[in-house]
Amino acid sequence: MKILIVVTSHAVLGSSGMKTGLWLEEVAVPYQVFRAAGAQVDLASPLGGPAPVDPKSEKEPSAETKAFLADTAAVEKLKHTLPLGEVKGGYDAVFVAGGHGTMWDLPTSADVARVLSEAWKAGKVVAAVCHGPAGLVGVKDAAGQPIVKGRRFTAFSNEEEAAVGLTKVVPFLLETRLAELGGTYERGPNWASHAVRDGRLVTGQNPASSKAAAQEVLVAASGR
Repeated sequence: MKILIVVTSHAVLGSSGMKTGLWLEEVAVPYQVFRAAGAQVDLASPLGGPAPVDPKSEKEPSAETKAFLADTAAVEKLKHTLPLGEVKGGYDAVFVAGGHGTMWDLPTSADVARVLSEAWKAGKVVAAVCHGPAGLVGVKDAAGQPIVKGRRFTAFSNEEEAAVGLTKVVPFLLETRLAELGGTYERGPNWASHAVRDGRLVTGQNPASSKAAAQEVLVAASGR
């Protein structure tokens, strides 16, 4: 099994000037879940090369994050992400990790839309966690409709965005935008693990949902 993890290349939190990027747990945990299942895992980003990491996500790392950082091969993949423009098919699943950086570059990236749309049209699994569903905004199915239309999904909630004080900083509210595209938003308690699988579409609400979302990807990819 081959799985592609997509991460952001965007490192600045809007006009705030603060640093952002990917949320490390949302890469580290799925990466280890996939590798433990025997999958080959690649990392890619819109620009390729070193992916920016939100410094807040490096504070008080979990055991899983520490294990990821101790894995030389994993860290090298994060330092040398594949440019999405060079990514072709061949993956059984594409998983979009979150972090606030995704809100700026993924929704407007033609390469993100192409890679995810091609995977979906080829019958593969498309997944995202936390702010990763920002990458789904421009993704269309074979009929030219948003892939979230008529499907259940979750993502970082408006309430969680308000709790971290970034409602006025992010370019849009993820829960609202994806619902406007025709998806049915489902949420769990703030900061608790909550993953939703609707056929081949898998989403997780927040960082704590990383493991559950990754496990659902494996279930969906196996056709169960």
